[in-house]
Amino acid sequence: MSSKLVNKYNIPGPRYTSYPTVPYWDESSFSKEKWLDSVSASYQESNGSEGISLYIHLPFCESLCTFCGCNKRITKRHEVETPYIDYVLKEWQLYYDHFKTKPIIKELHLGGGTPTFFSPENLERLLKGIFSKAEIAQEHEFSFEGHPNNTTREHLQTLYNLGFRRVSFGVQDYNLEVQKAIHRIQPFDNVKYVTETAREIGYTSIGHDIIFGLPLQSIVHVKETIEKTKQLKPDRIAFYSYAHVPWIKGNGQRGFSENDLPTASVKRQQYELGKQLLSDLGYHEIGMDHFALPTDTLYKATESKTLHRNFMGYTASKTQMMIGLGVSSISDSWYGFAQNAKDIKTYYNYLDQNELPVFRGHILTHEDLVIRKHILNLMCQFETSWTNQDLYCNEIPDVLIKLKPLEDDGLIEINAKQILINEKGKPFVRNVCMAFDLLLQRKQPNSQLFSMTI
Repeated sequence: MSSKLVNKYNIPGPRYTSYPTVPYWDESSFSKEKWLDSVSASYQESNGSEGISLYIHLPFCESLCTFCGCNKRITKRHEVETPYIDYVLKEWQLYYDHFKTKPIIKELHLGGGTPTFFSPENLERLLKGIFSKAEIAQEHEFSFEGHPNNTTREHLQTLYNLGFRRVSFGVQDYNLEVQKAIHRIQPFDNVKYVTETAREIGYTSIGHDIIFGLPLQSIVHVKETIEKTKQLKPDRIAFYSYAHVPWIKGNGQRGFSENDLPTASVKRQQYELGKQLLSDLGYHEIGMDHFALPTDTLYKATESKTLHRNFMGYTASKTQMMIGLGVSSISDSWYGFAQNAKDIKTYYNYLDQNELPVFRGHILTHEDLVIRKHILNLMCQFETSWTNQDLYCNEIPDVLIKLKPLEDDGLIEINAKQILINEKGKPFVRNVCMAFDLLLQRKQPNSQLFSMTI
């Protein structure tokens, strides 16, 4: 990739786990009543046909990783586990009461924070409490994020017994100096142990997360990390750029100097090298930042064009509705979004009053829904079209004008009623989506809302 293209298109932009993106939600017209109306409509349409997804946020970590942009709470006091589980189950009860019938859970993900901060016994209590008020879809996909330093065989076995078959482990980088900079000391042997143990127990999809663009990280470090990964051959790999947004995440991302960060050009070289090494190992690029072996469900979903993207990232198991439980979680009814309180005390206070702990959200307009479908198509399939009149809106001609520079640079192909992102253009998928993002264009965004696109 030429440095000229990197310099031209490396601008702040959303990662499009949703549209509209959170900074452009219309909170002034949002209410919990409207949110619950959207939940009811979506539940009636989808529960019987495809079921729902659940995301459960478990925010506690014993130490702070300074690269992390997630909502977390740092503590070594494990007595926080019990009350947190009680409140999450209370939140689930409120949704269950609203559904009026047992929901069918097709997809479930435990994220954090550090889900394996919780003991296996407490995770079992949480999940059995959830399942007591639900049916489990026959073709379900349950997954969790495991920290290699504290995930035990008991964690893996307990969750396997509860139906989990997918786990992802955060690797980031194996170089010790980089690990010190991001405050994540994690020996290769720990990753090796949890990967091999999960495989031995029977997990069918094991993922590793690798980050490029970290402080003090060189091209050589990326190469060495992937060479070590080769020994373990996980089923899928998330290989993504470090998002440096300290103005949003506060001091947690200021544990190193700005001068320690690789330049945009070096980051791109890191990515190109990593992509080639992963390709040489038999991995296929999936959507944005993801790679999978041909045996993995993520690859199969790409081949069948059923790949989906939501606040949990890319998923092979699409549902129209996703309910987020726990502090800061975001729910998606397809027709609306709702985010829970970000502070644990506030989250608890809402539930003490038997209220959903939602503090903001957005109800999608017809225009939002049309643009959402286009962006979802581009992020998952690298193409979109408006041959169907339902996907046409009056702004399409303006979108095409904005995309002309990318076409001139050979990154996309524009046909009569279709846009295709070619191989050269895949790293610029966020830039293509931004041309469709009408709210982004109308509201002249503050450049510090988003990380750089490349």
